[in-house]
Amino acid sequence: MTPRGEPLLWLQLIALGVLPLEALLLLLVLAGSDPGPLPGLERLLCWAIGALAPSLLLARRPADVWSLLLLQTPLRGRRELQRRLSRLQAAPGLALATAGGAALALPLLWWIDGHAAVAAPLTPFASCPRLVALLLAALLLVVMLWQWQQLIQSLWLLSRSPEVVAATRPLSLEELEQQRLCLGLPLLLPEPLKLAEAVAPPEATPPDEARNTPAAEPPVEPERPPEAQIPEAPPDTQAPEAPPASPPSPAVELPASESPDTEVPSSESPDAEPPVAEPSAVESVAVEPEQPPEEAEGADLDQEIG
Repeated sequence: MTPRGEPLLWLQLIALGVLPLEALLLLLVLAGSDPGPLPGLERLLCWAIGALAPSLLLARRPADVWSLLLLQTPLRGRRELQRRLSRLQAAPGLALATAGGAALALPLLWWIDGHAAVAAPLTPFASCPRLVALLLAALLLVVMLWQWQQLIQSLWLLSRSPEVVAATRPLSLEELEQQRLCLGLPLLLPEPLKLAEAVAPPEATPPDEARNTPAAEPPVEPERPPEAQIPEAPPDTQAPEAPPASPPSPAVELPASESPDTEVPSSESPDAEPPVAEPSAVESVAVEPEQPPEEAEGADLDQEIG
């Protein structure tokens, strides 16, 4: 919240170049008429109308800083920052600066009126009555005093820090209408200025320090938990007993078609194909009849007795 982003504050600084031009125009106005029998009194009356009375009014109701005398920013269209800055106008130093400008206007008017005859050949206001010339001079003094106050106020507000502005309470619309002198048509709605923030360049590391700087270590991967290992049986542990062997299978006679010289394809060779049994080959199985156990035992006893 910085006041330097308000464009109207910068426009008010044009008064630095306009005030000398207005003083030159005042010289041309006074050069168009001859001074009367009491030039000192005439100058005092002109100063009282053009500088003293307006300074008393501006001390009570300062000139609105968002007014350019002919144009102004609408009261209802003002931002919060603008209303905060309007409250900062009520400073004792600004009132003293306005009074000082009114006091300086008297010697300026006195000196210009005394040397106005120099610009008589160049003035466009030739053969102008003295009263009209004094009234025009008083009007120029009012404008010069207005611009003087606006110039001082703008310099004052531009020098305020963002912290001071943020701590100031905004001025309400009713207070603006009662405490500030807002002149001009409400047609000004300028957008705030976008000030670029300065970015500090990165500091360059000297070569000596760059060499001494340790290299960045590679990232350490987290250790993975060891895989579950199958516990091995101790050497002394005896293997479980094998189940009893089954009785020998009966003898199987091979068919006559198959001879012992027939080559059996090896299962290890990948290209060998399993043998295909022919439908004509029939396996014959000779089964020996089992003798009953009682008869076998009786025959053995008879042999022992005999």
